[in-house]
Amino acid sequence: MDAVLLSAFAQVNKNEKHLDLCCGNGIVPILLAARFPDKNAVFCGIEIQAPLADMAARSVVYNSLGDKVSMVCGDIKDEPSAFDHAYFDVITANPPYMAAGSGFENEGYETAVARHEILCNLDDVCAAASRLLRFGGRFYMVHRPSRLADAITSLRKFGLEPKTMRFVQPKAGSEPNTLLIMATKGGKVQLNVAPPLIIYDDDGKYTEEVFKIYYG
Repeated sequence: MDAVLLSAFAQVNKNEKHLDLCCGNGIVPILLAARFPDKNAVFCGIEIQAPLADMAARSVVYNSLGDKVSMVCGDIKDEPSAFDHAYFDVITANPPYMAAGSGFENEGYETAVARHEILCNLDDVCAAASRLLRFGGRFYMVHRPSRLADAITSLRKFGLEPKTMRFVQPKAGSEPNTLLIMATKGGKVQLNVAPPLIIYDDDGKYTEEVFKIYYG
């Protein structure tokens, strides 16, 4: 669900170039390419784990998006990057949530890398976003509310100013379990907190907003 919510939160305008960091199986660029069918828009993803990067590339072909979406197997920390500096207008990220040394790393290696800061941390993600975004470009990220202070600290450390934040709650009145945040490169200080996104109604069904996200 996190990738779907991130794809619904992000905006890609006409002629803009998009990159998804830590793209996993490539779902975010694929969903964004479907949401924003502008023929001149460009969608890319980068993933360090070769099996996932291969899965993402095959998903692009399966969805007949080879002319709009490209996938790269690489490390976001590499310098020089696989992409030019200040090339992208929009960057998204669904990074590992668990800080290094926290939680239980008893999953398989591929899952552990996706969930824990083993191969990259929050600073690495924000540094890559800042390096690859043009001035004024937008960075959209999904994370956990418990890491909010870390997220804002890291964003500002690399010149990304938080502009919009939205919490996601399982039900109305429940504690949020997901954070959506958008920052602009070189932006002025002004943070807007949007109303929370509620996933389920009192009957346990998707709320109208979430239903529209999934089904149009």
